[in-house]
Amino acid sequence: MRACTVVPVRSTALARSMLAGISILMCLLSVGGATAQPGKTAAHDVVIRNGRVMDPETGLDAAGLNVGVRGRTIVAISRYPMRGRVEIDATGRVVAPGFIDILSYNPNGYGVWYKIADGVTTNLSMHGAEGTQGDMAAWYRTHEKQRPPVHFGGAFHYEAARTRVGVGRYRPAAAEQVARLAVLAKKALEDGSLGIAMSPEYAPGTSTAEIEAMMRVAARYNVPVVFHVRYSDMTPPGTNLEALNEVIAAARKTGAAAHIGHINSTGGTFSMAESLQLLDAARKEGLDITADAYPYPFWATFLNSARFDPGWQKRFRISYGDLQIAGTSERLTAESFQRYRKTRKLAVAYAIPEEDVVAALRSPFVMIGSDAILEPGNNNHPRAAGTFTRTLALYVRDRQVLTLMEALAKMTIMPARRLQAQAPALRRKGRLQSGADADIVIFDPARVRDRATVERPNQFAEGIEYVLISGKVVKDPRGFRRDVRAGEAIRAVFRHNYPARNGFTR
Repeated sequence: MRACTVVPVRSTALARSMLAGISILMCLLSVGGATAQPGKTAAHDVVIRNGRVMDPETGLDAAGLNVGVRGRTIVAISRYPMRGRVEIDATGRVVAPGFIDILSYNPNGYGVWYKIADGVTTNLSMHGAEGTQGDMAAWYRTHEKQRPPVHFGGAFHYEAARTRVGVGRYRPAAAEQVARLAVLAKKALEDGSLGIAMSPEYAPGTSTAEIEAMMRVAARYNVPVVFHVRYSDMTPPGTNLEALNEVIAAARKTGAAAHIGHINSTGGTFSMAESLQLLDAARKEGLDITADAYPYPFWATFLNSARFDPGWQKRFRISYGDLQIAGTSERLTAESFQRYRKTRKLAVAYAIPEEDVVAALRSPFVMIGSDAILEPGNNNHPRAAGTFTRTLALYVRDRQVLTLMEALAKMTIMPARRLQAQAPALRRKGRLQSGADADIVIFDPARVRDRATVERPNQFAEGIEYVLISGKVVKDPRGFRRDVRAGEAIRAVFRHNYPARNGFTR
């Protein structure tokens, strides 16, 4: 964005005052690099009038601005009036970049609308693109055919690929299997994968050698490895700090970037202050490590996962009655736990201290990620429908844990920057400025709130009044425009002649 400056001149005091006033006026008429001239209003496809425009990248926060959109691009932000084929009155509303969910799952045709109601315009399956055992070309083809209304991309699903090469959950991969997995990871990245997703807690047999192998591949391709780390508690043997140190040591050894997924439930529960200090020290050392969190003091996962292997009560400091089948009001007993464990039911666990959530959200390198998307049947955590609006309502407006600008940064520019090195499309997202993609949310900061609950996770969020994706209005105050399918695939793009990162070459 072009900066506005007032140039001093040698003249009388009156002349200097007049020139300064003219200069300031032109600044007000020229925000975002587009100068508006009286009598020369341009016709735009969409004009958003009189909103409080907030751009976390530049720090712009000004009311009474107009935003002009042509095609899929923001072309003007100005105080001067504009004309548009579609005009939206944003008086008293915040106009912000569309939210980027960095830790979601496949963009299914049911859950994406709950994402849109929550302000999400880009849904990234960085916990692992599911359904194709690591074949990212097939994954992108499948979702392009389905034409989701949101932008989408994903990461190579390492655990699924492990299954593909015949490695069991509880044993390490042999050397020849690791070599095959490295080949599959490279192919996935060449086919557009935005990174590599690893979840050692769900595949306890995953060895440190496997982690290092994947991080070497990631370093060569200049993408992050996204971790659900090995441990989620502070009960030895195997603690959060050990899990984080494993990732830090591998990052140090390989030169790869790392991202810790949902640190409030994995890697930081019961140890958040110390866990964040550990990561902060690694960052100060020069390692490229970030994290995300969701704004809930309870997590959820499938009862048949390794997370619920024997000893879970001690590890997570809970019992059967602290588990609830998501989408119902049913709390578990020893008998129902065993029964549901055979049917792959997802249960909510009331096991995260509220102070851990607050500490994670306040960390300057922790962004917002939902770790969920709603699926038919609604056996899901409410974060699938309310992560972003809950952050804005509870932790910005009500509790003032974050400023509005801080929260928006964690939802927009931070996830864009995390992945944009090899994903050119993300260099135009997460921003509200001239030349950026017109992925825009308009919301009422006094009314925005999540409505999804554990019992009823399929409740649309409130207060996100308009959602634009690639310049198209997908949601307005009357509801969704379900025929508008403006979502696009977001792929990594690799050039084989770019400089090696941290000394690594291909």
